[in-house]
Amino acid sequence: MNNGIPTHVAIIMDGNGRWATRQGKKRTEGHYAGYKRLKKTALYILDKGVKYLSVFAFSTENFARSKEEVGYLMDLFVKAFHKETSFFVDHNIKVLFSGRREPLSDEVLKIMDKVVSDTKDCTGGVFNVCLNYGAQAEIVDTTKKIAELYKAGRIELDDINTDSYYHYLYNDLPPVDLMIRTSGEIRISNFMLYSISYAELYFTSTCFPDFDEKEFDKALEDYQKRNITKGTVK
Repeated sequence: MNNGIPTHVAIIMDGNGRWATRQGKKRTEGHYAGYKRLKKTALYILDKGVKYLSVFAFSTENFARSKEEVGYLMDLFVKAFHKETSFFVDHNIKVLFSGRREPLSDEVLKIMDKVVSDTKDCTGGVFNVCLNYGAQAEIVDTTKKIAELYKAGRIELDDINTDSYYHYLYNDLPPVDLMIRTSGEIRISNFMLYSISYAELYFTSTCFPDFDEKEFDKALEDYQKRNITKGTVK
């Protein structure tokens, strides 16, 4: 944290379908509105001085949704990143993906790898997209990775502690300082469980398509007030 700005912010982008339903629209229209909102809000958050932004784009459990909705989301993802890769490069934003690669399609994996490659040298902030992600799965996968490294003689058991464990997660990112969930649900939903161990949690009834710059500033102000109380903001 620097001058009251959290280093790492994580967002559970909830409420796209609910937002659309309330307006008599298809759920897919809500997902498109959420994508448009994410582009603007993510840039604003990183421009505020946040160094890492993680967003929950699609969980492992989301594959249980209707075939039509899952297909639309995967299609939107591919089209959006084909269109926006230059946007991230122009704004010096490094893009990472956290989650399991299976059962994502070759088309999805191809665009993921391209965006990561094209932005690997960007230094203006890190945008971590959690796609086909589940925190329990991440902990299991990390534990298997550590076991394989130990078996190969590449690490010792004493090398593993609560700090070094971060290095073996899907991406080596610092702990989350502020976790935000939109749409009024007050639960974590298997999101970045290890990384949010000491995060401040902020819940808002605002659905994600309406989570604009002012809404983020409300979350940031609340975060700063809590840390002033704890004496960590000068």
